[in-house]
Amino acid sequence: MIFFKYIRMQRLAFKMKLNKGQKEAYTKRHNEIWPELKVLLKEAGVSEYSIFFDEETSTLFAFQKVSGNGGSQDLASNEIVKKWWNFMADIMEVNPDNSPISIPLEEVFFLE
Repeated sequence: MIFFKYIRMQRLAFKMKLNKGQKEAYTKRHNEIWPELKVLLKEAGVSEYSIFFDEETSTLFAFQKVSGNGGSQDLASNEIVKKWWNFMADIMEVNPDNSPISIPLEEVFFLE
């Protein structure tokens, strides 16, 4: 008999704020994302992660597909993540611990 484990797939979205004039730096840093951070995100169940930029408001809109109940927002105690936050703190709005100020967004529509 074969048993399949059901893994819940969730879509998460949140917004963050980039400091004015930092789009190029933000894009460059993400284009050169550290390999160990990529591995960590994949191990946390993140299978898709997109970030969009609204030039008018300097708002970043992030979307993740995550298997399980976690996501990148649950990795706050990881040293790689803390190092990344410190690396990004000079170009975006952050909390006192340098984590990005991140506002979860509620999904109100989905078309499959």
